[in-house]
Amino acid sequence: MADNSKPLHHGMSAGEYLRSRISSLKPPLLDAPNPIWLLRSVNRTQWAFFFVAFAAWTWDAFDFFTVSLTVSDLAESFGRSKTDITWGITLVLMFRSVGSILFGIAADRYGRKWPFIVNNLLFIVLELGTGFCNTYGQFLACRALFGVAMGGLYGNAAATALEDLPEETRGLMSGILQQGYAFGYLLATAFARGLVNTTPHGWRPLFWFGAGPPVLIIAFRLVLPETQAYTERAQLRKDAQARGDSASQTFICEGKIAVRKHWLLLIYLVLLMAGFNFMSHGSQDLYPTMLQNQFSFNADQVTVTQIVANLGAMLGGTVVGFCSQIFGRRISIIVMCVIGGALLYPYTFVAPEAVIAAAFFEQFCVQGAWGVIPIHLMELSPGAFRTFVVGTSYQLGNLVSSASSTIESTIGERFPLPPKNGVARDDYGRVICIFMGCVYIYVIVLTLLGPEHLRRPFDVAHDDDAREIAGDAIVEFGYDAGRREDVGVDGKGGGKDLEDGREKLVAVADHRV
Repeated sequence: MADNSKPLHHGMSAGEYLRSRISSLKPPLLDAPNPIWLLRSVNRTQWAFFFVAFAAWTWDAFDFFTVSLTVSDLAESFGRSKTDITWGITLVLMFRSVGSILFGIAADRYGRKWPFIVNNLLFIVLELGTGFCNTYGQFLACRALFGVAMGGLYGNAAATALEDLPEETRGLMSGILQQGYAFGYLLATAFARGLVNTTPHGWRPLFWFGAGPPVLIIAFRLVLPETQAYTERAQLRKDAQARGDSASQTFICEGKIAVRKHWLLLIYLVLLMAGFNFMSHGSQDLYPTMLQNQFSFNADQVTVTQIVANLGAMLGGTVVGFCSQIFGRRISIIVMCVIGGALLYPYTFVAPEAVIAAAFFEQFCVQGAWGVIPIHLMELSPGAFRTFVVGTSYQLGNLVSSASSTIESTIGERFPLPPKNGVARDDYGRVICIFMGCVYIYVIVLTLLGPEHLRRPFDVAHDDDAREIAGDAIVEFGYDAGRREDVGVDGKGGGKDLEDGREKLVAVADHRV
């Protein structure tokens, strides 16, 4: 089997790297295994990690959309305009980066488990708190804090779900994981219909209900161990303590090396995620407004179209994520952007009765490209800071793209349509088409210029940064395939031979033998 520990561009000069960008898109055409076989190859512990991460990411999205689906009710309750209420959404987007930094560092330093649990405890408290808010100020405070909690989850969920999986399953499972966001939107839509204004409490039951499922998610996570990938890195820091370096000193050293060696990559990932978030927000945020304002859809027609579009998104993420394991991450993203660009005209200009099909396939492409992202970010991220880099690049990109609706709305004012029934209208179809065309070009160019590390191993033995910190002797002896057999999935065990070997290993590192 080929050594995938180093990317294909490793050791290239800047000129060689740029000249290789087009040729490197050539699909490796790796074997396409049966998806059923792939799913069966995931063991019970790995499935448990995946399901708890998927459930948390889904409910994270559910909690986010509770405000989007109750804007009118919240405005009436607090005596504010709808624009005032949307500040609750904006604050979530603004504070998500804070959460990704705080919880990302915590998860990389102290483990995936407890930051994940604290994150979900905050979801419970803040959703309940929102449901009991009596003033606009209380509402904004709860949503700002919710943004911190929401921002902290994505990187941890991706690491928990994917880093221990068999390498050949990562593309498929990445696509499934990412669509937890679309699934959360569908659940929020369904429960909003059933809970909002069906009791004397108005919009509040939706938020109270949103605080319930995280209790089950926390209980599920409590019975699971740390991931094997994190356990290996924790053991590396433990071995460093035997040489006189504290775990915190080793972690700081890892951070310095990550910044020194990968700073350009970190900037690239933020720019890439800005493009991806512009792509999703640009195609989705004003689309219901376009359907109502331009095509005169009623509320039921808008809901059906949105549900069909999200079903397309969920299918696209799963299918393209699987295909990216065969053809490569970058080429899969670029192909989806090209097809998505070709579908922009029917997505925004076809007759109302046919637009539902265009919505399905456009979101298939948008979220198909997104399905590659969790595993693509993990394969590119420094091993010691995988949670931090994945979460922070995603959330900073989201922060940059938070103005998508404002940009589209401003452009829309330049393309007025004749009023209908006395209601002013703008040509949002043209606006979305222009905006998304520019975004697709941006994402294609950035993906073309960017790196790829398909099928990168996640274990410490293949981590060059870890070797630089701990030395080849420690990494090669302590973290080879034999250690995996000795230690097991929960990171325990290993017996006397492993401990004796570790003592010799410390002696080697201290130059005593």
